[in-house]
Amino acid sequence: MLDLSYRSILRMAVPLMASTFIQSIVLITDSFFLSRYDVIAFDAAGNGGLVYITLIMLLVGMSDGSQILMARRIGEGHQNFLARIFGTTILNNFLITIILFSSIFLFIPDLITHYSKNLEVGQGQINYIQVRSLGLVFTFISLSINAYFMAIGKTKLVFINAIFIAVSNIGLDYLLINGNSEFPELGLKGAALASSIADAIGMLFLITALYFSKEQRAHSLFKNISINKESFQQLFKISSPIMLSGLVALSTWTVFFAWIEQIGTYELTISQNIRSLYFLAFVPIWGFGATTKTYISQYVGNKDFDSIPIIIRKVQILTSLSLVFFFHGAILYPDFMIKLVNPNELYIIKSVEILQFVFGSVIIYGLGSVYFQTINGSGNTRHNFYIELISVLIYILSAYLLIKVYKVELFWVWAVEYIYFSTLGILSYLYIRHYHWQRKEI
Repeated sequence: MLDLSYRSILRMAVPLMASTFIQSIVLITDSFFLSRYDVIAFDAAGNGGLVYITLIMLLVGMSDGSQILMARRIGEGHQNFLARIFGTTILNNFLITIILFSSIFLFIPDLITHYSKNLEVGQGQINYIQVRSLGLVFTFISLSINAYFMAIGKTKLVFINAIFIAVSNIGLDYLLINGNSEFPELGLKGAALASSIADAIGMLFLITALYFSKEQRAHSLFKNISINKESFQQLFKISSPIMLSGLVALSTWTVFFAWIEQIGTYELTISQNIRSLYFLAFVPIWGFGATTKTYISQYVGNKDFDSIPIIIRKVQILTSLSLVFFFHGAILYPDFMIKLVNPNELYIIKSVEILQFVFGSVIIYGLGSVYFQTINGSGNTRHNFYIELISVLIYILSAYLLIKVYKVELFWVWAVEYIYFSTLGILSYLYIRHYHWQRKEI
């Protein structure tokens, strides 16, 4: 069982935050190279990347469910079930990967062509996603292994893996986008290929780390790896709502950016500047979110319900402080942050205004996400999906009214972030306060 001290929570969360921070640096680096290479490539990679991440959420959701289920079994003292859960996770993620890979080549291009106003940006998205899809094979294995490491609280390896991916990606961006050191100049496709190769390097590290892990040997993970109908049903029951929740949330953001692209490429470029930096705010939110799921699942499995409010309070305090640490530049030196992503003076003033504006929304998200992930960790993932669905419906309706009906200025379009994050947090809090979520058995 994990300890309830601040130090113990940080010991698990900091490597995850560092991992997310490194991924954010990679995103900023991609934007750094592409914005200086070509504005169309920058916009296409941004929107194409959102489509790719939206699809990846199906794999993330399955792995999150695996993490929750394995952490619950650890809390119950049933570590002998971990190998079976792990094997089932690998199989499920493999099947999902086949579906995603097929969709990227058979259906997604027509969809992008249909909604893109700028045909050059649309074709760039297609080119980016199809090259980026090579990383799916490596990602589904990495996410399955990460789920195990996070369930047992061994998050340092997740952090080290992120370093391998980041260093590889940044170096390959330099070589492949502009064609340095006698490498071919591949531009947009170079950015996608760099990320896919980096995913492969990360996967190789995780496989090696898992094989030599003493925990793996203690749990006989490879020796007893198996798949059966019961574990498949349990995992799918827990994971499917998380998969749908992530898919709905990210697809809504994809639609949001597609609508902005239909306003104009100027507005899209500004919004891509914000998106690139927005992920810095997600560093503590996602890090502490994964930590919350493991803590809650282990303590619910141990029937220690009195500790749940303590976990929530401590994680919220740490999340808020970390948000100020990671994202304070949005208030204090936003112009410097924007120039890191895109130095073009045409976009800086408006980007700065919006970046300062959204700062408050991420604080709201940081507090509310702890309630949201508490529900996930308790195993009530179906109700979490309902909360997510209601929140995104309100979000997409608000975005439609602001963009399509009232045609407000871009600054006010970004007010939808306040609407979405507030709705998600309030509904999650009300659920925990008034619903008997502790009774959930998984």
